[in-house]
Parts: sequence; structure tokens; C-alpha cells
Amino acid sequence: MDKDQVRKSRKNISGQNIKRLREALPHKPSQRVFSEILQREGLDVDKNVIQKIEAGTRPVKDTELQMLTKVFGVTYEELMEE
Repeated sequence: MDKDQVRKSRKNISGQNIKRLREALPHKPSQRVFSEILQREGLDVDKNVIQKIEAGTRPVKDTELQMLTKVFGVTYEELMEE
């Protein structure tokens, strides 16, 4: 599958940025630990949701994007950059 086909098959464009930002956090939290951080902030997601978002196989809800910008301290634009 070429690069354009991969891009078209993805269900979100922010997943790769979310993964990059998660791994740049202090202590590089695992997907499970990151889901626990989000749960403490009030977003009900588990490790599997994080994995699917980062892999691009699940869309990201607007409420999730809102919380992610808060946790990462970034703008929506930074999450959406390709």
C-alpha cells in the first residue's frame, strides 16, 4: 500500500501526533498509564482506545480532542498537523 492509500485508510489525522506527544511526556507513559491520566481528567478512555487512535483505526471525538489539547498543552492545530 502506498503512502496515499495509507493516508486515505486512516480514520483520523491526529493519531500520530497524539502518539508523538504522549511519548514526549515526562516518563514516557505507556498507553495504559496515559489512559489513566485522561481518566483522572474526566475522559473515560481505556488503553485500547488510545491504541486505536494512535494507530489511526478509530476516529477521535471532539470531546477527546478537547481534553488532549488540555493534557498536552497544545492547540488543536498542533494535533491536526500532517
